[in-house]
Amino acid sequence: MSKPVYGKQAAPSKTIEKNSGPVWALCIAFILFLGWTPFQVGLFNGMRVEFEKPIYMAALLSGLLLLICAVLYFRTFRLDEQRDLLTLAAILLPLTYALSLFGAASHYMAMNMLFTQFTYVAVFITSVYLLRQRQLNNVIQLGILAIAYLIVGFGLLNWLGSWKLAGSLVGWFSDTVVNGKYTEAVMTDSNGLRLTSIFQYANTYAAFLMAFLFVALFALIRSRKWYGRLMHGFMLVPFIVSLLLTLSRGGLVLLPVVFIILLLFLKPVQQILWIINLAIAGVLSLLITNPVTRLGLELNTAFTSSAALEGWGYLLGASFCAAALCWVVQHYFAPWLSRKLGSTESRRWSGVWIPVVSVAGVLIIAFLFIGTRARNILPENIGTRLENINFKQHSVLERFTFYKDAMKVVKDYPVLGTGGGGWASLYEHYQNNPYLSRQVHNFFLQYLIEVGILGFIVFMGFILFIFYKYVRGYLKRDKDDYNNGFFYLIIALSILVHSLLDFNMSYAFMGILVFLALGGMTVVMESRPLRLEWNKLWIRAGYFGLLGIGTGYLLFLSLGYISSSSEAYTAKKLMNVSQSYEEIKAPLVKALKTRPNHPESAAYLSMLDQQVFTQTQNKQFLDESYTVLTRALEDEPYNKDLLSQLAKYYDLKGQSEESYRVYLDNADKFMWDINWYDHLISRASLLGLEAYAKRDEAGEQKYFNSALASYKHVTDGIEHLKTLPPEQLQGREFFVTSTIALNAGRIQVLSGDEEAARTTVQQGFTNGYEDLTETAALWDTDWYSAVIGRSQELGAAALKRALEAYALGQTDLGDQETVNKERYFKTGLDAYAHAAADEEWFSALPAEDQQGRGSMITSVMLLNAGKIQYLSKQWQAAAATLQQGLTEDYNDAVNRETARWYLAVQQRTQSAQDQAVYDKLITADPEEAVKINEVAVMPL
Repeated sequence: MSKPVYGKQAAPSKTIEKNSGPVWALCIAFILFLGWTPFQVGLFNGMRVEFEKPIYMAALLSGLLLLICAVLYFRTFRLDEQRDLLTLAAILLPLTYALSLFGAASHYMAMNMLFTQFTYVAVFITSVYLLRQRQLNNVIQLGILAIAYLIVGFGLLNWLGSWKLAGSLVGWFSDTVVNGKYTEAVMTDSNGLRLTSIFQYANTYAAFLMAFLFVALFALIRSRKWYGRLMHGFMLVPFIVSLLLTLSRGGLVLLPVVFIILLLFLKPVQQILWIINLAIAGVLSLLITNPVTRLGLELNTAFTSSAALEGWGYLLGASFCAAALCWVVQHYFAPWLSRKLGSTESRRWSGVWIPVVSVAGVLIIAFLFIGTRARNILPENIGTRLENINFKQHSVLERFTFYKDAMKVVKDYPVLGTGGGGWASLYEHYQNNPYLSRQVHNFFLQYLIEVGILGFIVFMGFILFIFYKYVRGYLKRDKDDYNNGFFYLIIALSILVHSLLDFNMSYAFMGILVFLALGGMTVVMESRPLRLEWNKLWIRAGYFGLLGIGTGYLLFLSLGYISSSSEAYTAKKLMNVSQSYEEIKAPLVKALKTRPNHPESAAYLSMLDQQVFTQTQNKQFLDESYTVLTRALEDEPYNKDLLSQLAKYYDLKGQSEESYRVYLDNADKFMWDINWYDHLISRASLLGLEAYAKRDEAGEQKYFNSALASYKHVTDGIEHLKTLPPEQLQGREFFVTSTIALNAGRIQVLSGDEEAARTTVQQGFTNGYEDLTETAALWDTDWYSAVIGRSQELGAAALKRALEAYALGQTDLGDQETVNKERYFKTGLDAYAHAAADEEWFSALPAEDQQGRGSMITSVMLLNAGKIQYLSKQWQAAAATLQQGLTEDYNDAVNRETARWYLAVQQRTQSAQDQAVYDKLITADPEEAVKINEVAVMPL
């Protein structure tokens, strides 16, 4: 049988001595490292504490591998050829990220990306030296394939309901396994269930599957052993079925693109074999996709052994058929085809015609599955996804918007960039509409944002040089032994092409694969002798010195970061189960000792201190909260949570002006966050009403103008959203909330524009307030009382729904209902503040002008305001408000209820009970003791 050909073997760079025991140990450790990384959620840079530690661990482990590699190859290291120089040039990649730290939008995220880039470079340099040796190269290739096959099998185990088995296989080394289950190996979104395997994100899993589908196809056709052909042929069906189960449109669109590009590297015989074997696996996969999809949906709802066995029966049966048919093709058809067409392979452009024809074939297949009823052979969810593939589809339009907004960031940070994570920190300032995406969905644009034009030129020069020299060498040399290089080209090309449309490289495991592949391509690329004399002792010594110092420093940092991350994650978990301030605080203090700018730890400790202050009124806790926040904000000026905590700090200190300034000064950072503008308008309005009550016209105009300007920003934004293409989703909600309507309407009334005020209220008083806009008398006592009462009812109902959703594990629904609750309560409290301001204004009138006027503040109003404060955990404010509403008439039901909630505050906060009120209430109704306890223990 003729030998399969794929490309030419570049001449080995140099002869390296026979592999020693330490070199083999390094190779094995390298493969184990590659096996560990994917099951840490693919080393996703999720910018949250639960994703941090594996990134730092990967930097530590890859750094140790790099140091061992440097020791082993120190004597044989030379700088004679272009490929040798690439190991020096690679150091520039993390250096550009280090430079971007000087103007980083987020020091925390920038450091995470610095660790990630160091990991990539460590993998690249280590792989260059290991892969030069053919035996180690083959072993590493087998290791990579084995890891890929395990990942696919792991995903299918979860799809077919065997998540306990899957979790037990990796739970001993992966923190992603919780209660025996790998978190979100099968995710749920608006499209239904989607297979994600290790990544928790279907589109990146699709990119991984696309790359290794082609790698498995390549391995099948180059294999000379019968068992190799059977194994690789067997895996083609699981890859294709898994790809379909991701429901990834990007994966399905880019798969034929990458396939045709790869065909251009092959001779006609190999092109035909690729097409035939892929067609065999594709047809068999389509035949079983319907039942495997149906059974997976059933098994992820309720597991049954019969359904699981049926699913595995379909999958294994089709895979065995594919293996057998592919073996027949390779064993009988491939030699015959090689004899028939072998003579044509030397003709110029002979390898172009089949890819060109394949383009037409792809278009025909696409038309059949997208534009005709042929898609009905697919499961409904997959067919729907295919049907929606077009350039007016919302995800396509959203990506175009991301890219336009990304260039706005580049314009403002052109040279050194924003630092790692810059887009996640800054995108709310630049976004065209209120989408929620901390990723650009384009790796190259995100890289440009983070390191600027300078760093981007370095990176693109690095990878383009490798690709150029690889292709140049491929076209020039005899191709008989070039297999290893093509294996790596498939990985790098597939992942990078898919990364044009998604954030695959935010998973450091995918980045590691790319840089490992670049290392493999470097080994076999065309490499000319260097024109200048680089192989000097001082240059080599300087390189190893820089490498050693830089690696040692980052290893030292990584140890501290690992410890800090562990403590922060411990505290985060404790917050869900512990009520002890000291127990939760201890790990947070340890976490902040190493990283005082860690945003989550700073926000948690500040929140704890503020909660304790509200209970004890001990200013020491409030001072600590301020110190922690201001230190973290020095390096995280765009962190919304920290800024919100700072505003709460000022609220607790009674410094309303400073709290307002936090929202005003940072409003442009969060242009489409309606909650931010809700708070800003509310604070400006209430400060203006205070000035109004005090007859301070200058202050009144200052704050009212600020509130109205912010209100105009909201209404202008609403009008802008109407200009979006109808197919594009606007993203987060952006509308006139009831709180905004209440405050803006009140200002318009005081400015003499009552018609505009009524229109504003009608626009914002929705979701339960509609009937309150129909009354002729707005802004009087009865109306304010009705608004406060309705807000309390709606907020209490939203609180109940939120607690029920959290109990059922429906976190997203619970979060949304919590937001609703807070909006309702805020509307009620702002209405109460309006009434209080009016009362203060009227009380300052001369006595003769107050004759016959009743109080703006009624007992019902105080009761409902106190309830809202109680349900919002504003214990001190609730006690004061409820106490103000108490009278001596305990026959009055409103007064008894007020006393009940007042005493419940004291019981809940374990403060001294007002015995006189308690005795009077119990005397009036002995059953009130039980009712007090019910309020005091109600879940909040």
